[in-house]
Amino acid sequence: MFEPIYIADFNVVTPIGFDLDSNWNALMSNQSGIAQHTIGKINEVYVSKIDDYKLAEQLGNESIPSDFSRLEKLLYLAGKPLLEKIELTDRTAFILSTTKGNVSNLSEGLTDDAYLFFSANKIAQVFGFKSKAIVVSNACVSGLSAVALAKRLIQMGQFDDAVIFAGDEVSEFVLSGFQSFQAVSDEPCKPFDLNRKGVTLGEATAAMYISKKKSSLEILGESSISDANHISGPSRTGEGLYRSILGALKEATIDSSQIDFISAHGTATLFNDEMEAIAFNRASLAQVPVNSLKGFYGHTLGASGLLELILSCQSLLKNKLIVSKGFEELGVSQSINIIQETGDKNLEIILKTASGFGGSNSAMLVKKI
Repeated sequence: MFEPIYIADFNVVTPIGFDLDSNWNALMSNQSGIAQHTIGKINEVYVSKIDDYKLAEQLGNESIPSDFSRLEKLLYLAGKPLLEKIELTDRTAFILSTTKGNVSNLSEGLTDDAYLFFSANKIAQVFGFKSKAIVVSNACVSGLSAVALAKRLIQMGQFDDAVIFAGDEVSEFVLSGFQSFQAVSDEPCKPFDLNRKGVTLGEATAAMYISKKKSSLEILGESSISDANHISGPSRTGEGLYRSILGALKEATIDSSQIDFISAHGTATLFNDEMEAIAFNRASLAQVPVNSLKGFYGHTLGASGLLELILSCQSLLKNKLIVSKGFEELGVSQSINIIQETGDKNLEIILKTASGFGGSNSAMLVKKI
């Protein structure tokens, strides 16, 4: 048996707050970051985007390199509160999760700056990491996969602790790609709802610190299975996600009846929501309260898994179920227990799921100690 790994600290930066507490307070007041913006040549589209003026205010007199990109500045703000409390050693892993990184730099001819490892190395250098930076870029399961990788590296004895960063921006390049699939909603997204029209994109950064030292949250189990169904569409039977959930349950040595809450991927696209509902039913989770945070933050791509895991951990610590914003009437073929009002519930074990292009799926179980 591998030794247990604990979640010790975390922080997030999003359009509704530049730290964990402000985000939590915004969620408690049902505040969404989704609004209409013009992104490049795409006018008045609903996205969740961080205000640049507020970003500049937050940076203030921070002594960061002059060549830091906007994304790197947001990653810095997410990670700084954690790294001020951590003593970094050569046994501390640093992992960056992102799908597109500084892809917008390509339009300006800055080819080198667009490499994902380039950003990772800049972040590692400014914070003084002593180990080589690791990049995880596996579509929209990247954030969750990065935590799983960090956990496994510690359990294998390669590291003692790990800091995981995640971040992605809303850009014209990414937005136009989703529009080419005709997957972008012309109103704020409505995960699992009968009248959902597609995804709303968002941007965020997040950071998490995990270690062997006992803390209040333990990673009980995790698993990632690819269904290899289609480059952009999930298995219609939920096979990959179903098997990911089973794998996480097996490692955790618990059964589905012990799960108190599910934070779903919930993109509000036709196929994703249907696939998740099928997978949850196959795993005997139909009655477990479930939400999607996409109605608050939009789909933050490579940041989504870590962002939503962090906020689900906060729900666990606070014994709070957060409403699945935008949901009104069930729009999937299988019955699932969508959370329709924020409220109190004693929580001990939560399940976080994620799915992405290429048939990727991930599941992670976290227990409150």
